[in-house]
Amino acid sequence: MKTLFIPAYSKINISKVIKKVKIHGKIGLITTIQFLPQLKQAKQLLKNSVIGGQITGCNINNALKIKNKVNSFLYIGSGIFHPIEIAIETKKKVYIANPITNEVSQITKEQIEKYEKQRKGSYLKLLSAEKIGIIISTKPGQYNLKNALKIKNKVKKPSYLFISNTINLQELENFPQIDCWINTSCPRIEGKNIINYKEIP
Repeated sequence: MKTLFIPAYSKINISKVIKKVKIHGKIGLITTIQFLPQLKQAKQLLKNSVIGGQITGCNINNALKIKNKVNSFLYIGSGIFHPIEIAIETKKKVYIANPITNEVSQITKEQIEKYEKQRKGSYLKLLSAEKIGIIISTKPGQYNLKNALKIKNKVKKPSYLFISNTINLQELENFPQIDCWINTSCPRIEGKNIINYKEIP
């Protein structure tokens, strides 16, 4: 099936919030697709910076590639979903420049501990589960059948594959016999009985 990708760039100018950034040392610049065209402008305003590039919910490789070249990261965007993953994986300070609110903040130690506690809780539920459902999306970029099959062999418990284009959390409730769900799709799909496959040791 042919797919047409249309980038949705934000028209918000990031210069106002970037001028509020006061970070010492070398800064790694990262963002999502919305603000990607403005990264060069951010670098011009922050002379001590290195462009990492675009990250997605399931791929922060552009941050990992420059982690040894920088002292900290500046995420240009909103929310903490992407930057908290970078903070955990790189063990470096991560700041957020939010062009929507014009505020600059930092991922805190408390936020990281809470996130890791949630991950640990999900893993403990997986260990105690009797029946496991493995979620697979058919969407381009999210289709992970190979990883799903590896996980199925790894857990060594009764497990079932659930394949769909769109994952609806309410539909998962139609399978009360499933004690825990392993998500191989978008990591933004979260729930009290859902663990992302990358979080399984």
